Amino acid sequence: NKSDKADAEGLAQLSRTGWFTKVHVRSEASDRVRALVGARERLIRMRKDLEAHIRGVLKTFGIRMGAVPSAHHRQGFRDQLAEAGACDPMLGLVAQTMIPIHKTLCASAEALADELMHVAKQNTLARRLMTVPGVGPLVALNFIATLDDASRFRRSSDVGAFLGLTPRRYQSGEIDRSGRISKCGDAEMRRLLVSAAASLMTQVRRFSPLKSWAIRLSARKGFKKAAVATARKIAVILHAIWRDGTEFNWKGEPAT
Repeated sequence: NKSDKADAEGLAQLSRTGWFTKVHVRSEASDRVRALVGARERLIRMRKDLEAHIRGVLKTFGIRMGAVPSAHHRQGFRDQLAEAGACDPMLGLVAQTMIPIHKTLCASAEALADELMHVAKQNTLARRLMTVPGVGPLVALNFIATLDDASRFRRSSDVGAFLGLTPRRYQSGEIDRSGRISKCGDAEMRRLLVSAAASLMTQVRRFSPLKSWAIRLSARKGFKKAAVATARKIAVILHAIWRDGTEFNWKGEPAT
């Protein structure tokens, strides 16, 4: 019969026989960092949604907004909106309402980014992780907060699977094929690592074996697949640096 007593006894037996895997509970410090990172990402998504909405409204009236540089809290977007609002009273009201909101979202996200930069500079581990090309304060801090404890992983290569950056595998009889990445784990951390990989491949000018490997892979497999594979490699390197107390080796990646 099912009862609370029977359930408790069953759970106790499962725990005693080792059928349960211990679940890691993140530290409060990691939760604080993730709260800060999450707040910034939420503001950025809100800003992007607002911009997309405004572009859609203006497009209805035959007004197309051009590309906007990120300088000065994306002031160029607000300037274009104000210019469109000057042509029509209704659009003027839209502009008058939306411009302060857009400005606040941009300024608030920038303030959180500055705070993350300050936190990263005060964190010795984050500074070491940021020696990896393409890895900035946001990636470093989020990686620390996501893993929380490097000793959770006996092998650095396990981190790629933990973050969903390894291919799914289907094996049955004579069939053995690899599919797309599993996308398990933290989606935001995975996105940040892919972004770091793309930055390494397109913006970092200094040579390293890691960059050379990524460029060669891109030539064979295409940019997107190479970026994902490089993201997995960056995650492995970050864990190895964390585990060994080292920095990025520009002449050769840390042993993993």
